Amino acid sequence: MKRRQNSPQIITLNDVKSLLNQSDLYGLITEGFIQHSKGNAVIPPVGELLFDNPPGEAHIKYGYIKDMPYYVVKIASGFYNNPLIGLPSSQGLNLLFDCKTGVLLAIILDEGHLTNVRTAVAGAVATKALANSGAKRVGILGTGTQGYMQYHYLSEYMDIESVSYWGIDKDQTENLVNKINATNSIAKSEDSIEKLCAESDIIITTTPATQYLIKSSWIKPGTHITAVGSDTPDKCELDSNILMSADIVVSDSIEQSKTRGEVYRARLAGYNATNLLELGNVLNMPNSIRTDSNQITVADLTGVAVQDLMVSQAVYNAIID
Repeated sequence: MKRRQNSPQIITLNDVKSLLNQSDLYGLITEGFIQHSKGNAVIPPVGELLFDNPPGEAHIKYGYIKDMPYYVVKIASGFYNNPLIGLPSSQGLNLLFDCKTGVLLAIILDEGHLTNVRTAVAGAVATKALANSGAKRVGILGTGTQGYMQYHYLSEYMDIESVSYWGIDKDQTENLVNKINATNSIAKSEDSIEKLCAESDIIITTTPATQYLIKSSWIKPGTHITAVGSDTPDKCELDSNILMSADIVVSDSIEQSKTRGEVYRARLAGYNATNLLELGNVLNMPNSIRTDSNQITVADLTGVAVQDLMVSQAVYNAIID
């Protein structure tokens, strides 16, 4: 007798937000990166659609970790003019399958929220691993969803004294600063990227820029930079000389960095990647990778499917428990 296949779980955005609170997101994302760097993850090249009018992109990321029960297929998009018509810029869904049978177990209608969360948590994990232990002043470029979420998850993971924002839309920047100040945190807006860099121990970039925003000469000794905006071949937020002169550069996936991100753009400019490490290997080290508080460190995060797998299976396991 053939076994009857049950219908997949339909998990909505409200379910996702509730269920994520039951999970150790930092631990899950850390473990995903470690397994990836150990060679235990099967991650094919990113599928990608780029749009010109209006500007937007859709990413398809998929994969599994050996000896784990699920594989994931994630579709996430960003259409940057959406807020002008009353829609969020991020959209998407995650599909979770049984690794042994291929049965679809869950359709997670997260509207891009899981991608936003896993990106922000990865930023926090990388920043804590690489920044100086006394780093407390954060500067963030970009005031969209990721600009806020990077601060939100980092402030849960590290003791942050203040955050400064630079954004193209001044009203949006002020609104975000006011939102953060209303939580009894200290936030301010900054008109000058150079000044933001001078006043920050940690710099996080979250924009879709295609030309660099930060010059190498603006980075002071001891600074850590986490770059999350450059996740396609065309995007770039950092002067390539920053990576060339940095003491340590870390990529979430060295293989993926050959085709996208700050490392990719720097390679085109002559970067030889002799200071490049993979994030999972850094996270698996017993001690800090830093050997000097004056070292400049960079994390280039383009987003890896192990992140999508870890958060998707956390949501699914929470709903079936």
